Amino acid sequence: MTASEDTPRIVVLTGGTSGIGRIAASDLAAQGATVAVIGRDRTRGETLVADATALDGDIRFHQADLATQATVRSLGAELRDTYDRIDALVHNAGLSSRNRTETEDGLELTFAVNQLAPYLLTYELLDRLRISAPSRVVVTASDIHRRATLDFDDLQFTNDYDSLQAYARSKLATIAFTLELADRLDNTEITANCFHPGFVPSTNLFRDSPIWTRIMIRAAAIIPGIGTTPQEGARRLCKLVTAPEFGEQTGTYVTGNGPTSPSKAAADPENRERLWRTSADLVGIESDWP
Repeated sequence: MTASEDTPRIVVLTGGTSGIGRIAASDLAAQGATVAVIGRDRTRGETLVADATALDGDIRFHQADLATQATVRSLGAELRDTYDRIDALVHNAGLSSRNRTETEDGLELTFAVNQLAPYLLTYELLDRLRISAPSRVVVTASDIHRRATLDFDDLQFTNDYDSLQAYARSKLATIAFTLELADRLDNTEITANCFHPGFVPSTNLFRDSPIWTRIMIRAAAIIPGIGTTPQEGARRLCKLVTAPEFGEQTGTYVTGNGPTSPSKAAADPENRERLWRTSADLVGIESDWP
């Protein structure tokens, strides 16, 4: 399958060893794509590769913990060395930390993985996306962002940390990042879109959350009509990677009902610009990219 067809030839997918990412990786490979799956767990990654032998495409595993900036930069170099083009970069990895934890870089863990890692990895791989244009950036967001605000005076919850609020803020940040990226990439043949996968109770996303959160999610999993299946979440991801319309539409937030307006906080130009500059400062790059 060539890169000009509906399914991109090379897809980089973070968070691809479990949940909707694992299903999406197999589905994209079944459509003929080469999928570079990024994950922390080598055993899961190698199992995924072994299971993909009968697919039309190819799944390759790259081990990386996206919590640290040195690892993200090393991953970027590894992917640049391995692939001479990237047709779609999918930021799907995410977590919700139970307690406020700082990374080796001194940053709050949930914000570092969910927002700063996609920001930095996009920066690291932008040249490969340009070479492959028309190409795409796809970000897994969440409708929980609607309950969050961007408090730039305490963006990383130094005070009064709450795991669900920290997760919601990180997803608000990912949407604001995606919309700002789309504007900055205007007229470059690189689209940037994000989506809400639905509430997927079976995900491991909240494995580190407080026990009351995990109990609530387990309860929701047995109530008909509350949750979304992992297969549906993966379908939404794959649609943004493969559907022709998302090779043209950019700066779009998509839910199960199609393109939807995100919260005012996510769409606000001043919020987006300030978050962009703050993220650049936190990862140690200039903010005038791309």
